[in-house]
Amino acid sequence: MTDTGAAFDPAERDRAAEAAAGPAFDFSVCMTEPIHRLGGIQSYGALLAVADDGRVEVASSTTTRLLGRTPEELIGTPVADLLGEDGVAAVRQTLDAPTGDRGLLALRVPEDGPEFDVTVYRADGRLVLELEPATTHRPFRFSQFYPSVRTALTRLQHGRTVVDVCAAAVAEIRAITGYDRVVAYRFEGRAGPGEVIAEAIADGLEPWVGLWFPATDIPPQARRLYERNWIRVINDVDDATSALHPQALPGSSEPLDLSDSTLRTVSSFHLEYLRNIGVGSSMSVSLLHEGALWGLIACHGMAPRRLDPEVRAACEFFGVTLSLQLAALQEAETARARQETRTALSELVSTLETDPARSLPGSGGLLAELVRSDAVVLRLDGVASTMAGEVEPAALTALWPALPDLTAGAVWASECLTEHAPALAPHADDLSGVLVLALGDGDLVAWTRRERRADRTWAADPAQPVQLGPHGERLTPRGSSAVYRAVVRGHSLPWTAADEAVAADLGRAMTTITLRQAAHLAGLNTQLRRANQDLDTFAHAAAHEMKEPLRGIAATVAFIGEDAGETLDATTLRRLETVESLANRMDELVNSLLHFAQLGQADLRREPVSLHTATTRALEIAGARLAENDVRPTLPDAGVTVDADPARLEEILVNLLVNAAKYARAGNPRTVEVGLRPADTDRAPAVFVRDNGIGIPEVHQQDVLRLFRRLHARDAYGGGHGAGLAIVDRIVQRHGGRLWLDSVPGEGTTVWFTLEADPGPQS
Repeated sequence: MTDTGAAFDPAERDRAAEAAAGPAFDFSVCMTEPIHRLGGIQSYGALLAVADDGRVEVASSTTTRLLGRTPEELIGTPVADLLGEDGVAAVRQTLDAPTGDRGLLALRVPEDGPEFDVTVYRADGRLVLELEPATTHRPFRFSQFYPSVRTALTRLQHGRTVVDVCAAAVAEIRAITGYDRVVAYRFEGRAGPGEVIAEAIADGLEPWVGLWFPATDIPPQARRLYERNWIRVINDVDDATSALHPQALPGSSEPLDLSDSTLRTVSSFHLEYLRNIGVGSSMSVSLLHEGALWGLIACHGMAPRRLDPEVRAACEFFGVTLSLQLAALQEAETARARQETRTALSELVSTLETDPARSLPGSGGLLAELVRSDAVVLRLDGVASTMAGEVEPAALTALWPALPDLTAGAVWASECLTEHAPALAPHADDLSGVLVLALGDGDLVAWTRRERRADRTWAADPAQPVQLGPHGERLTPRGSSAVYRAVVRGHSLPWTAADEAVAADLGRAMTTITLRQAAHLAGLNTQLRRANQDLDTFAHAAAHEMKEPLRGIAATVAFIGEDAGETLDATTLRRLETVESLANRMDELVNSLLHFAQLGQADLRREPVSLHTATTRALEIAGARLAENDVRPTLPDAGVTVDADPARLEEILVNLLVNAAKYARAGNPRTVEVGLRPADTDRAPAVFVRDNGIGIPEVHQQDVLRLFRRLHARDAYGGGHGAGLAIVDRIVQRHGGRLWLDSVPGEGTTVWFTLEADPGPQS
């Protein structure tokens, strides 16, 4: 936002006259004008568009003067009639060259006619030829032109700052082209205003260095064309546009796309802009960084001026080289800044643990050293904490909704948050800029900056760049004779490429640590799976091998009792009975161990299973125990299904129903219920078996899931080996699910289990 002060220039009366002429012009027309489809070219050249069949489809009105044939005569005729077969072959060969999409060649048109410089390219599926009459400076000799270009490029390389390089560039381009004014603009952001940072001008012209020009001077569609084409030339601002015939392409309502045209006519708004500042001809050379428009070299002649294609090509080459040099300077500056923060970054990374995001809260000082800022904020699990400096909590509350969705490691920066979120305007003093490093899942680090108010000198009132004047549509005067003072509000100190780079470095370091830890855990899990498989195999083999000796011991004891029972004393007989009982108990334990090991090796055969049917079959086995203890079962509704191995699901239910019978309460009613909690957006479906028995103290709820772990005496509550719940848990895990308990002593136990991954809470 800007606070515009009073104008102090001596041309106040001129501006007052402009303002008195009428209301402000609707500038939205200019901002949306399709400047690449204006249906005309500059009149010093001619244009032909040729269809795939080789016939002319579009011709400019200048063909009558330059080629001796009217557009009506040319349309529908083979272009070979004009260029000759050799000329057509030369055009095709030019487009087939490695450059591919554009070419320049010299041709006589017609074959025995004058020589033209011909630019060829493709547009709207057609071959386009732009013909410019050759100048007297023929032929062009690269060896004569190269020394001046080489000298100019050498001077560029000596510049140590962006301003130095641009100052050398504008001086050299003015020497090459002869324009009266050559200036270098640097844009503030991709769609922001431009500042003149260097210029070379003829004697008598007012200086522009330090002036700012509104962003509306170059509307978005013009910026896109500048990014697409390195150079644009206007030979004469008062030129009468040469219309294309027909105005609309065959089968379309649109004129030919002239985005890549050298001769493309120019918007009347821009021509009025140039006339208003006394310009008769112009050239613009794009300065790009990573494909985006960084700035412009703008050349102004006070009179019409035509540049040869070779000179234009040299200027284009110069623009490419200058862009590379500017990028190299910026990269060098970024590298220096990153080197300065390397120590802090290394120290910070060394403090990060296996969970980097959780390690950051204690590193506020190091985070502040990485990026110059007024405050550093860490947000974890939706809770923000200021780790260095100060920022109002209300400003942060307004900030979070304004941030875009960012993936882990992504960096986002803004130096004018009010442009993204007007709700932040009341907090601009405290929070105008932010640099964000996303940590994933909504977690982030944010470096914040306060507002930095800055005076700017504008070449026009940025709040009203266009007015109607006594001479028709007039842009507000530009130049040092008509400047405005404005205080820039709502902006922080800009974030540099180095700031963003060091934040990205931290993000990569944290990602690397996380991935390394994940890989380590994956390796441990693989080893654990192998160890469990080996343990299952060993347990199965050991249990199988132990069964025969145990049976032999039990059988031997029985034989001794039968054969010598009458001769043995009572103590010996009692000891033999104990040995037989222990052998039988050991055999039962081995059977449980063998079954437990088999569960880890057997394949599952999953299919949709009716929970009602599975419970009914389980009751065929467990029903007698329930009846003995007067426990009444409640079955799930018919039609409820789960995805499971039928046999394993029945085994789960048998164990849980038997437990409900064993650990029933002392008095009636005694109940057990089997049911299903449906799935929702956050939870998988869960089966439950709920009884109103004696319950399990919370401290022991994990113990009961261990193999052979009993909470009561061996013979209490019907005895058992303590393997039932461990087997149930093992089966659930084999299904990819989980098991948990809800239990209150004296009130009962609910055993919950899923048969697939469940991200929901364990309750």
